[in-house]
Amino acid sequence: DSLLGAEFEVFLSFRGPDTRLNFTDCLYHSLVGAGIRVFRDNEKIRKGEQIGGELLNAIKSSKIYVPIFSRNYASSAWCLRELTQMVECSSKVNDKVILPIFYDVNPDDVKLKTQLYLDALEKHKEKFGIYDVQQWKEALTEVARIKGWGLKDKGHGEIINTIIDEVLTKLMKRRRNLPDYLVGIHDHVEAIMDLLNEGTSDVRYLVIHGMGGIGKTTLASAVFNRISNQFQGCSFLLDIRKSAQHGRIIDLQKQLLLEILQVDSPKIHDSVDMGINIIGERFRDKKVLLVLDDVDKWDQLSKLAGKSNWFGLGSRIIITTRDINFLPIKEEDEESNFQAHSEEFKIYKMTEMNSFHALQLFCKHALRMDFPLNDYDDISCKITNKTGGLPLALEVIGSSLYCKSKKFWKDTLKKLDLVPRQEVFNKLKISYDMLEHCQREIFLDIACYFIGRERLYPYYMWKASNYFPKSEVLVLARMSLIKIEKNDTLWMHDQLRDLGREIVQCEDVNFPGKRSRLWLPKIALDVVQMKEVSENLKVIRITHCPSLRRTPDFSKCSNLKRLILQGCTTLLVVDGSFFKLEHLKHLQISPMEFPKRDNCNLFAVPYVLGGLKSLSTLKMERMQIQELHHSIGEMTRLEYLSLASFCFLETLPDSIGQLKSLLELELNNTRITSLPHSIGDLKMLRKMSLLGTQIKQLPNAIGGLQSLLNLDLRGTCISELPSSIGNLKRLEILCLDGSAIRELPKAIGMLESLKDLEARFCENLEGEIPIEIGDLSFLRMLDLRSSKIRRLPTTMNQLSHLQQLCLCQCDQFEQLPELPMSLKELEFPPHLLWTAPNLSYLTNVVDLHVWGGTQLVDFTQGAPNIKWIEGLSKLERMTLCMRDVIFPPINLVTLSRLQSLEMTCVDPHFLMELPSNLERLSLINVKSPIGMSLFSYLTNLSTLNLGKCWLREVDFDNALGQQLEKLHSLDVRESKLLERLSVSRLKGLQDLTVLACPGLTEIQGTEKLELLEALFIHRCSSLERLPDLSELKKLRR
Repeated sequence: DSLLGAEFEVFLSFRGPDTRLNFTDCLYHSLVGAGIRVFRDNEKIRKGEQIGGELLNAIKSSKIYVPIFSRNYASSAWCLRELTQMVECSSKVNDKVILPIFYDVNPDDVKLKTQLYLDALEKHKEKFGIYDVQQWKEALTEVARIKGWGLKDKGHGEIINTIIDEVLTKLMKRRRNLPDYLVGIHDHVEAIMDLLNEGTSDVRYLVIHGMGGIGKTTLASAVFNRISNQFQGCSFLLDIRKSAQHGRIIDLQKQLLLEILQVDSPKIHDSVDMGINIIGERFRDKKVLLVLDDVDKWDQLSKLAGKSNWFGLGSRIIITTRDINFLPIKEEDEESNFQAHSEEFKIYKMTEMNSFHALQLFCKHALRMDFPLNDYDDISCKITNKTGGLPLALEVIGSSLYCKSKKFWKDTLKKLDLVPRQEVFNKLKISYDMLEHCQREIFLDIACYFIGRERLYPYYMWKASNYFPKSEVLVLARMSLIKIEKNDTLWMHDQLRDLGREIVQCEDVNFPGKRSRLWLPKIALDVVQMKEVSENLKVIRITHCPSLRRTPDFSKCSNLKRLILQGCTTLLVVDGSFFKLEHLKHLQISPMEFPKRDNCNLFAVPYVLGGLKSLSTLKMERMQIQELHHSIGEMTRLEYLSLASFCFLETLPDSIGQLKSLLELELNNTRITSLPHSIGDLKMLRKMSLLGTQIKQLPNAIGGLQSLLNLDLRGTCISELPSSIGNLKRLEILCLDGSAIRELPKAIGMLESLKDLEARFCENLEGEIPIEIGDLSFLRMLDLRSSKIRRLPTTMNQLSHLQQLCLCQCDQFEQLPELPMSLKELEFPPHLLWTAPNLSYLTNVVDLHVWGGTQLVDFTQGAPNIKWIEGLSKLERMTLCMRDVIFPPINLVTLSRLQSLEMTCVDPHFLMELPSNLERLSLINVKSPIGMSLFSYLTNLSTLNLGKCWLREVDFDNALGQQLEKLHSLDVRESKLLERLSVSRLKGLQDLTVLACPGLTEIQGTEKLELLEALFIHRCSSLERLPDLSELKKLRR
């Protein structure tokens, strides 16, 4: 779990001999000089034939990937591996971005439309095999479709500045996340600001002290967001107490060095003392902001920020803690929240919320309003008083009462009456006691094992225990016992985590083997090896044990139901006792958390798989097993089987067809080339995933999968589908993305339940879609982007449920047929506008996007046909992106629901009038001056982007500025003629960005923007000064 590389922001991928000493070196130092943390690949860290260690961490942690395509880029297998990893990471996480640079090649070279890269890939086949080369081809063609920068005939300095602008803009939004409901925090923040006394040049320590759940981390995050832009370097280290307990202080030192220095950290060599010395030496001249969250021992502080002379003048170190006894207090004022420690330390004691704010926070969670209704006023006040003003308890108890009866509220109040005011755990446990049995079990599992994990990760484990995870997890979230983060991961407050673990530990205080769960690897191994196991032990999870080469003897764990072995990278042999666990329902063996097909561990697994009679879920990954023993067919209760990344598995035994209960089969990234005929006997199978396999043909027996709902063939070598696929009457999702499919069979029309048909990036898919597609009466989505399809059949208008049709980047598509009125989302390339029929009858369309084509437009055809857009009465979002096109006049005022409009056009005068409901407007590459009257009726506009526009001034210091009272974000960039920007009347503006406007000499009125939170100005070389911004209290960056 090394944190090395955990805070890189940009990853550069390049072929060293081509660009390292020229362009890449300039780009790297320019990015670092702009305060960006950049990882630059070094051949010294490459080992073996796979990506791992520091390099893998850097790729996974970076937010932005910049591949620099040079003539010999594809001759480097390492570059191609890096690119494939980048594509995979960016596809899994929404906020990761790839920004390609075409150094001395064209995008067509990278799209493999020329021989330049094709010849290099052909040479790789002999050494690395067809599978790897196919993956590399897919990665190259996918990235080549992304808009990037070409360097041919352009100066490096200009391009580098543009790249820095783009990178800084994409990174600008990063900040500490705060809860949705913030109540009563303003006064705390202002008090902290007074104590920090930003104007002084001393190094100051501030300790935020209070009980768990009172809001210390939230307060520190709010302060961090407010002042982080005023420091040369910033770092926020979370959960130091827990990290110290696991011996990870060195990892925190590494993270601190990375975040502050913004470059590769000095090597600490696993020495805390060396880390102390480096921190003291490297930060001495830097003004830094450091937050140390949840410190409980002086030893922790002394190794991260032990002395004030480690840091530059003006530095601020904020510490949160539950217990200040480790600090020598000099004097104390009982009447105040403030305690003086020394000249450089201040202590702020967080008290419980006052009754007004406590009631407000409680009501936000219990009633979804600020204050109670009359009939709930008295009981709300009583419950609030019983919680003692603790924010976490108010949130948890309030959420547990949402939509509950008055009687339920009264019962809860009686339980609170029995709990002493100071006992936080017992108050929180009241909400735990409200849960049903299976909800309690899931809560305890999350507390012990799954904080920070994707919600899907434990899903099958819970399902195997006859729980209902989808609904039960939502219940826990609604009760605020857990939170589901934006990336679909599970999160739990440390107080609730400690509550859950204490409940388990109290099952038997003295003998861990008698508890239901073991989550600490050392304790779990000790219990099993010493055979101190009781019948109560149901779950064991052993993770990240680097010395574990053979699994222990589990023969005494007779009642074990779930066993997880994860991240034990040196594990080689599975003990035979493994497969005698008669009651085991869930088994997972994943030597690495992020399995890759090309880096499997050597495993010796006993053949007796069939002994696991009760097994419902089997997940085995990253193993060098060439074949599965036929006994696997004896696991008749098995519902979920994953053999992902079995490096050498080429076939499945015929006995696979005996798994009559199997619901889901995953064979992703294996070398399987064919499926046995018995696959058709899996009558209960609902999902089958063959992603990335080397299968070239599906057997006709596939038609026997009568329960199949989802068939994933992404990235396979399958060039045609068997006619028997028409027998899959229940199939709802068919995914062919990136496969070798050449055409869709006529039998496609027999898939009477099909809802989603995805064939994106299928470069061999060409010609016409069969007329039988019109029989798919339940089809909702048809995505053919980046294929060579030329036509859709006339039967398209029969698809009465079709809601989404995507044809963008289909450069060979000729003409749109009549489409069904049910469509809600329509995407197609710009050249079709000249041949498109009148589509005004598509009155249900909500999203219209015309973009993504490379076919040259024949301007002799005159203006494109867009008048029909005026009739799309339900349109909410529209994109019209085509360069050097002059549109005929169009009146969009009739589109009363239009909220977002993005235009890349020459002359905006064709926009006669815009609808007043518009919330987001982007005008890019406009080559005629824009009349400011265009914005005069946009009273609901919240975001305005102007890029590459011919404007000499942007003036909102008139009545127009007052009308745009809801404008929160203004972005003006690459407008070379712009000389003056006036914004004083934009009172609601929170975010102002001005980039690459070299003629801009003044920005007027920023000092009057009281709500401004972010101001970003870069590469405006004629701008010499700004007004005094010291009164802008909300400005954070």
